[in-house]
Amino acid sequence: MSAYMGKLLYINLSDKTSREMDLNPDLAKQFVGGKGFGAKILYDLLPPGCDPLSEQNILMFMPGPVTGTLAPAFRGCVVTKSPLTGTFADSYFGGHFAQEIRYCGYDGLIITGRAAEPSYLYISDGKVEFRTAAGIWGLDTFATVEAIRTDLGDDTVKTACIGPAGEKLVSFALINCEFNRHAGRAGTGAVMGSKNLKAVVLRGSKTVVPADPAGFAAAVDQAYRELVDDETINSFTVDGTAGSIDFANDEQLLPTHNYYNGQFEGASGLNAAAQRKHFWLRNVACAGCPIACGKVGLIKTGRHKLLVSDIVEYETASMVGSNLGISNVREVAYLVKKCDALGLDGMSAGGVAGFAIEAYQKGLITAEDTGGVELKFGDADAVNYLLEVIASRKGLGDLLARGVKAAAAELGGDAVAFAVHVKGLESPAWGPRSVPGMGLALATADRGGCHQRAFPILYECGGEWEGKPVDRLGTKGKGKIVAHLQNYLAALDTLVKCDFGQYGVKDVTYARLLETAVGEKYDVEKLMLLGERVWNQVRLFNLREGFTRADDTLPKRFTNEPLPEGPYAGARVSLEDLSLLLDEYYTARGWDLEGRPTAEKLNQLGLESLPKLINL
Repeated sequence: MSAYMGKLLYINLSDKTSREMDLNPDLAKQFVGGKGFGAKILYDLLPPGCDPLSEQNILMFMPGPVTGTLAPAFRGCVVTKSPLTGTFADSYFGGHFAQEIRYCGYDGLIITGRAAEPSYLYISDGKVEFRTAAGIWGLDTFATVEAIRTDLGDDTVKTACIGPAGEKLVSFALINCEFNRHAGRAGTGAVMGSKNLKAVVLRGSKTVVPADPAGFAAAVDQAYRELVDDETINSFTVDGTAGSIDFANDEQLLPTHNYYNGQFEGASGLNAAAQRKHFWLRNVACAGCPIACGKVGLIKTGRHKLLVSDIVEYETASMVGSNLGISNVREVAYLVKKCDALGLDGMSAGGVAGFAIEAYQKGLITAEDTGGVELKFGDADAVNYLLEVIASRKGLGDLLARGVKAAAAELGGDAVAFAVHVKGLESPAWGPRSVPGMGLALATADRGGCHQRAFPILYECGGEWEGKPVDRLGTKGKGKIVAHLQNYLAALDTLVKCDFGQYGVKDVTYARLLETAVGEKYDVEKLMLLGERVWNQVRLFNLREGFTRADDTLPKRFTNEPLPEGPYAGARVSLEDLSLLLDEYYTARGWDLEGRPTAEKLNQLGLESLPKLINL
């Protein structure tokens, strides 16, 4: 007995076929689930150099072996090759969709091909239906969910869908996994749109049974106690991630005016107190989660009065708020909900909008390009215009829909100097100029600039590592910290953990949950080895796609431009600093100085001669 359902569902949209595939025991043993399954399957099945928007690309929805159990705060991920970066892409989502994959009887969904016409999939307890999406193509994500429920006569189905941006193949389109839960990063929605796939809809009735029910129940109880007793978790329950606004602003990490600075004078208009005042009503939670970081509410005043909104979480409050010079949280809530409806990643959309506004100020984009709309920081109407033209790919929007890296290359001039991205992925809302360890984490993140692979800021801003204070502005030791954090979080992403749950649940408890769920002995050391194996497997994929040490870098805004003012004025992560950080990081990983895993390291991880673990 095991928490694995024992099946993967393979679907080919081109010929409208599907089949269940037995889960390879070696795949389960070596890669566990979630990110691990996605990493190995993508490497095994995808032809090198595959166009991410071709029918050959693979789109996977992957839960983990404890998703759908009573274990608290576990989710799912979408894995594919990114049309925005060309790298491996894994994008995580909460809500209830991932659990329903397990209840349908599967450990993952693997989708390939391209439907001849707009379609959606309805999967119910092993039965797969290919349904027309002709009547819902063009609808926003919220309307799509309601239309599908009406079509099926069932308001309990769980839906993952795209909006107009995904249909138009916007490179940073997201997949909506129902209200305010998204696989948001790296353009997963564009891959779905390229397959003429509007939605995947699930209805399941199976149960997930752990290998050791009594031991698993005890581990679940322990995880709940750790979450309830943790101060950081309690702060998420009270304030959600909006509570990070004040911290980031105080520490000069908050992106402001396209990352020109790290502090925003209007930050108090975006924080948890402002959101509570203007629209929060009650907490909401994902399946099986006691944290309840969501805050559904109603805007009470102003021109967006009566708009229903969830929390404006830290990343989008920053990227669509402070980064664009907007301090009115009601305006930001409206713009973020518009991103959700159109199917745009709010983080990338905020990064692209900030780039466009600065390009307009510097004359690289003109009023002729915008149809007379003036682009300026602090103007919510100008941002609204940008979101609309990007999602529809009209006029200037067609250029911006490709992301800041491609847009800067086409605009030319000094546009590359203020195009803030790593490997093509717009940077998250944590400016790294005064925290070089975070700069290294962004530079080496496997899907491009990402704060979810490692977050050394917690140690650099007054924390300790191995019992010693961390030198905030120093570089020594940061490579080891980042590599360790990346390995640990990669391991947890095979489960698939909630980003916030990790701050409360202890490593030994995660190991015990996994052990009692799957019936395989696990301790913290084995958990760390799992994470390192997964990280190296993804690195092999990116190397095969042509990425090198030269791509493990930061945008010029972070390397060439010091913070202009504030407590850390003059700080930057120079290219010399970054080179030192990379050398230490690669050495800590057992890679050569070009960032390639050595044969010795691959052998240690069991990857050197590992055969394909899945065949179609």
